[in-house]
Amino acid sequence: MCVWAGVSRAGFYEWRGRPTSATASRRFWLAVQVGKVFKRSNGVYGYRKVHETLGRRGIEVGPELVRELMNVMGLVSCHPRPWRITTIPGTSAGPVDLLRRDFTAPAPGQRFVGDITYISTWEGWLYLSTVIDVYTREVVGWAMADHMRTSLVCDSITMTHRHRDIADGAVFHSDRGCQYTSIELAEHLKSLDMVGSMGQTGVCWDNAMAESFFASLKKECVHRTVFSTRKKARDAVADYIEMFYNRQRIHASLGYKTPLEVFESYQTPEAA
Repeated sequence: MCVWAGVSRAGFYEWRGRPTSATASRRFWLAVQVGKVFKRSNGVYGYRKVHETLGRRGIEVGPELVRELMNVMGLVSCHPRPWRITTIPGTSAGPVDLLRRDFTAPAPGQRFVGDITYISTWEGWLYLSTVIDVYTREVVGWAMADHMRTSLVCDSITMTHRHRDIADGAVFHSDRGCQYTSIELAEHLKSLDMVGSMGQTGVCWDNAMAESFFASLKKECVHRTVFSTRKKARDAVADYIEMFYNRQRIHASLGYKTPLEVFESYQTPEAA
């Protein structure tokens, strides 16, 4: 190797015995920390979120160095697959759009968004209905079944009512799928003193927050696994929502906090 590299044998031994510089030692230590953060995120985080997580741990490092280290180590976050239309428009007009793409709220429990997606398994489709609190971005209600009838949506809203104090007249926003324009859902929302809201048909930006969650779920969990049964898919999705997304995953839109941290900060402002 010395002959191939064009160096002397004495020069090689001198280089090998030379003490490691402080800069090289720190880069090696940082690379280990970057690898730990990336692994704990299950390969989800890009360099920006890895950088923010290191900062939350008190490790001072620039984002460009983090990106360089990730490139050297071959750490690449998972990528999304092409988006496909799954909404079946309902025949009734339904409620008007009360959000108008304003996905903000003054407090938890006042504005929610919901949607349905599908997950492929060897046993067939598993359908997931979710309800997200606009203020915290937390998935506060969800339900899964082998069908996508309106009762699936009602079950996710019922879970929301159990887990979160809902303000009187709270808004539930969705697309214009047939489940959301149904009389059954309208009556269920009325029984909980909630008001329905819907975006335009075929315009995903009108329900962008719900679409964004499904994009993350598919990219970070579903599309990285082959599910042999609906139960395995259900367990994986439940673990992703409750253990990772709500409690561990930091969000750029939340100032690189988790949904649970945002909710707790609202409950106890002095702890923020």
